[in-house]
Amino acid sequence: MAKPKKTPRPKAETPKGFRDYFGAEVTQRTEMLRTIAGVYHRYGFEALESSAVETVEALGKFLPDVDRPNEGVFAWQESEDDGAGDWMALRYDLTAPLARVYAQHRNDLPTPYRRYAMGPVWRNEKPGPGRYRQFYQCDADTVGSASMAADAEICAMLSDTLETVGIPRGDYVVRVNNRKVLNGVLETMGLVDEGQRDAVLRTIDKFDKVGADGVRELLGKGRLDASGAFIDGVGLSDDQAGPVLAFLTSKGVDAAATVANLRAAVGASQIGVQGIDELDQIGDLLAAGGYGPDRIVIDPSVVRGLGYYTGPVYEAELTFEIFDEKGRKRQFGSVSGGGRYDDLVKRFTGQEVPATGVSIGVDRLLAALREKGRIQAVEHGPVVVTVMDRDRMADYQAMVAELRNAGIRAEVYLGNPKNFGNQLKYADKRNSPVAVIQGGDEKTKDVVQIKDLILGAQIAANATLEEWKERPSQYEVARSDLVAKVREILAEQAG
Repeated sequence: MAKPKKTPRPKAETPKGFRDYFGAEVTQRTEMLRTIAGVYHRYGFEALESSAVETVEALGKFLPDVDRPNEGVFAWQESEDDGAGDWMALRYDLTAPLARVYAQHRNDLPTPYRRYAMGPVWRNEKPGPGRYRQFYQCDADTVGSASMAADAEICAMLSDTLETVGIPRGDYVVRVNNRKVLNGVLETMGLVDEGQRDAVLRTIDKFDKVGADGVRELLGKGRLDASGAFIDGVGLSDDQAGPVLAFLTSKGVDAAATVANLRAAVGASQIGVQGIDELDQIGDLLAAGGYGPDRIVIDPSVVRGLGYYTGPVYEAELTFEIFDEKGRKRQFGSVSGGGRYDDLVKRFTGQEVPATGVSIGVDRLLAALREKGRIQAVEHGPVVVTVMDRDRMADYQAMVAELRNAGIRAEVYLGNPKNFGNQLKYADKRNSPVAVIQGGDEKTKDVVQIKDLILGAQIAANATLEEWKERPSQYEVARSDLVAKVREILAEQAG
């Protein structure tokens, strides 16, 4: 009789394109989201938490650079007897669900509706270095207002948010443009063929990578890329390409000069002039609020979501330099973007509902804060109360309760207390700042031993025997002074 085959054990590995987040990272993200929420709340925005799952029909086809409705999302069909169940998908951003929520509950919501949302989103895309299929977004949107004051407010709030979380002024810039200006440029060019217009838009989107000369070549016959491969161009004449290059290079010494250059680029195009007037309004409103060019600028090179946004677009870029994986200096780059999308709710209601909003890439902003030294890559763990006598667990629980009631993060060691060395190894692995020790002798004298683990590690690594004697890292104090001494050590470590 053949032996039954054993069921193979499952592999303990993270699915491709996903990752696990441990203590310090989760704590840092939570704290940063709390800080951002405080800014949004101060601006009058209300929290919204919508479902992570939407119908594919409700999500719609709004992911950039995809041709099929379900491409780029994690989708499945509900099982029903007739086989015609709804197609469901994990949300790929926080804006598409907002459009569904507003359309569904608009009679119960105020107009304008100002909401913020924070949470994970999922993209079924090819993963790469630093590119995951699940990541966090942090959005704020105003639905139901066509006023440029709504867009100016979003830009001001984005600036305030970056400074509040720890990006100093001078290390970032919020750049603003308007999709209508670009439409005016296309109108001035006289392009009728839809395919040619799309090709021009795709070329414009490469401006930050190839520069003005590269765009000129790609609008014309084509260019050689860095690998030596030839990329076919759109086939425009120099005269046809002129308005595009004038648009992309129209940033002047100040907002007034930029606006003047843009007016020349769009000529008599009505939609282009409307876009420039909107930029003018945004600039005036920001100036009135004290947001100068050291924080927010009009910049025609900002080209975002060409098939998505309908008016103003904005992007927050961090301007300080970092070193990439090859040791080369480069700017940190964009951490946030958004704009006006007046057509999104219309899909549900049949009526145009103006909307504008911004999304912050949480993981990138956290990485930026680490680069600036604003948050530690590793945070301290809890104070560990060690166990010298398992029959005295009640005494140790009383100690940890006192520490917690004083606002100090603490825990009792819950492993096997037989080997005391293992308890200290555990404290080291937890990155604990302090260990509390009370054996039988200490209990008799009503004292505790308090070990400064951070100082102890520094002394062990660097100090001479004489320095070690002069700088003890373990203190004997009265049991009644436990909380005061631990608090004193933690303050010294933080100082």
